[in-house]
Amino acid sequence: MGFTDEIKRRRTFGIISHPDAGKTTLTEKLLLFGGAIQEAGAVKSNKIKKGATSDFMEIERQRGISVATSVLAFNYKDKKINILDTPGHKDFAEDTFRTLTAVDSVIVVIDVAKGVEEQTEKLVEVCRMRNIPMLVFINKLDREGKDAFDLMDEVEQKLGLTVTPLSFPIGMGYDFQGIYNIWEKNINLFSGDSRKNIEETIAFDDINNPELDKLIGAKPADKLREELELISEVYPTFDRQQYLDGKLQPVFFGSALNNFGVRELLDCFIEIAPSPRPKDSDTRTVQPDENKFSGFVFKIHANMDPKHRDRLAFIKIVSGQFERNKPYLHVRHNKNLKFSSPNAFFAEKKEIVDISYPGDIVGLHDTGNFKIGDTLTEGEQMAFKGIPSFSPEHFRYINNADPMKAKQLEKGIDQLMDEGVAQLFTLELNNRKVIGTVGALQYEVIQYRLEHEYGAKCSYENFPAYKACWVKPEDPKNEEFAEFKRIKQKFLAKDKYDQLVFLADSEFSIQMTQQKYPSVKLFFTSEFD
Repeated sequence: MGFTDEIKRRRTFGIISHPDAGKTTLTEKLLLFGGAIQEAGAVKSNKIKKGATSDFMEIERQRGISVATSVLAFNYKDKKINILDTPGHKDFAEDTFRTLTAVDSVIVVIDVAKGVEEQTEKLVEVCRMRNIPMLVFINKLDREGKDAFDLMDEVEQKLGLTVTPLSFPIGMGYDFQGIYNIWEKNINLFSGDSRKNIEETIAFDDINNPELDKLIGAKPADKLREELELISEVYPTFDRQQYLDGKLQPVFFGSALNNFGVRELLDCFIEIAPSPRPKDSDTRTVQPDENKFSGFVFKIHANMDPKHRDRLAFIKIVSGQFERNKPYLHVRHNKNLKFSSPNAFFAEKKEIVDISYPGDIVGLHDTGNFKIGDTLTEGEQMAFKGIPSFSPEHFRYINNADPMKAKQLEKGIDQLMDEGVAQLFTLELNNRKVIGTVGALQYEVIQYRLEHEYGAKCSYENFPAYKACWVKPEDPKNEEFAEFKRIKQKFLAKDKYDQLVFLADSEFSIQMTQQKYPSVKLFFTSEFD
């Protein structure tokens, strides 16, 4: 198979949702169809001792939530599928935002009973900013929930999307009988027996066929005919180009837990979803089919295996072929590195790969060379854009709870910060360390991992900050900037890239600072031009 065929057969996407909408369950069922796993472990059920394949950190097993973004790959009908499973929990939003820089499209999962929830709104906003193609999966249809039309209205209004259903439920909750697949023109009947792996589908070219009444009953059949007529009048016809441009979002209905409606979603997805897309760098736009390799680090995970202190840098390949043992340029350090054992992922299993193509995610063993956002090329000097740090919402001093382990603590904090778990600010005044996170649960994760992976103990104290603002003076030498630094010295810190940060204690203090020192610009993300 040629290079361009390899690119065309790849689909790299993320699954996003509010916690508990069923994202990890959907991921598992997709793996099941790809033959990647034999049985799916329901994520929350204590009856099944087997944890979900994509949740591998201990803290995730204890809490039943996904903390780290994991990468899963499988083949399905001649397509190579890479799923980036993202944490739904809002405390890990930053990890999810960064993962969205590495996907070519997204599946948004919505709970039929709860509808659109706040975390979904935030994540969809990020996708809309980047025009990422989105497909919506409305989950848990075997439970009582909102009316299908109401749900689609809610998706349009709250998420600002333009939707068109490609499948539609027959009944809901107790009356749920199955799904009419508008895309393939067939009906999939629901037996309610989740032991059957894959339900039978019955082709229906003509919805007015009287056989339909025999199958689902005359009343539901009439209702379905009315609803399908309404759909064709109210919603736009599916147009693939519009979907690829991020202007139209197809909707599917199903129940991931019962394995229902997932195959329809997958079959349509591999046909319409984009293969790897071009990406902007600071010098030009890079096309996937260019001959020379380029890629960027969107995630770093330390201690994937607690027995060996290893860090893996996850690289999304943007163009060309990534070959094992070939030297590539690490642009920020301006030095060549070669990798003897690049990993591809398959849930918990990792395999060493000789060659990878655009769209693939490769894990590189890292001894501390990489930071999030780093670019690798075959020699070209450029950096991929769009991987900012966001201002944290929570701030705490971190203290060493065991003076004998100062070194371990420092190493642990360094590595966890490189991973992007949180951000470290060092106060200018007294060099005390402040950790900023997007969510409070991160502090627990940091404490747990410092103790279990580095043998270091830490304690926290509150630090009264409201937001971190990156500081950029128009003229670093002028009087105004010097005065700003003198007056605000208590609140000034450096981030780990040595950029100056103002840890403001309130919205009011940010406004006052901007009025008083107009030439000192403040930014809420670390990426500014």
